[in-house]
Amino acid sequence: MSERDTRPEGNTVLPAPAPIRIQPPEAADAPNTPDEEFPGEVEMTLVGHLEELRARILRSLLAVVIGAAGCLLLVKPLVRLLEVPAKGIHFLQLAPGEFLFVSIKVAGYTGLILALPYVLYEGLAFVLPGLTRREQRLVAPAVGGSAVLFMAGLAFAWWALVPAALAFLVNYGADVVEPSWSIERYLDFVLLLMVATALAFQLPVLQLLLGALGLIKARTMLAAWRWVVVIAAIAGAVLTPSTDPVTMLLLSGAITALFLLGVALVALAERLKPGSAPVT
Repeated sequence: MSERDTRPEGNTVLPAPAPIRIQPPEAADAPNTPDEEFPGEVEMTLVGHLEELRARILRSLLAVVIGAAGCLLLVKPLVRLLEVPAKGIHFLQLAPGEFLFVSIKVAGYTGLILALPYVLYEGLAFVLPGLTRREQRLVAPAVGGSAVLFMAGLAFAWWALVPAALAFLVNYGADVVEPSWSIERYLDFVLLLMVATALAFQLPVLQLLLGALGLIKARTMLAAWRWVVVIAAIAGAVLTPSTDPVTMLLLSGAITALFLLGVALVALAERLKPGSAPVT
């Protein structure tokens, strides 16, 4: 029998076996670590995700509308409360129906603040199934800290920024003109200042999240303090609805202090992190 006859029929060539990859123990176990698991993962199509997002947005909007409708019934006491910082100021209605639009605006702002917990719940319910265990552990501290800082921002604006701004604006030129303000302009000033300050107070939460996810270090944040001072000054000028320097300085100083607080919290979290080297 010739050598040609000993070959398999059809000259079939068997494929080479696949290479065997040997992974180190830490690499082999990485996909199965508890921190990288998705405990709430749900398989859904893209259309299903969009339908769920649409339903949650509609429910959130409905909650805001219901909150605003309830506040509209109590809008006169709310307006009187917002007029408290402007002592001795005579408010005018400069156009027919101006107070009606003011009432709707005040009720809308208040309803949005009251509905924020439910809106936040809907947002978290949509996002949480796609987060790992490690990321989910950051949600509760972030939400709690954000709520506390939001209320602190409102309180800081109400007790510090609004009185300081009004005192400056009233005293400047008080011996020349008698202050009589439009109720709409005044409430726009107060509400925008309070909401802008509350949003600016979210800075430490953002810093903590970035630090916890390992995207930035405390040393890197602290090295950029000069840029932060400049950005805080610009933010103080943009976020404040008035042009007085007192309000701008107070808000920019508060933003800078909040940034330094966030740096300190990130540094503390890095020090307490298991396996981290002591900071010298």
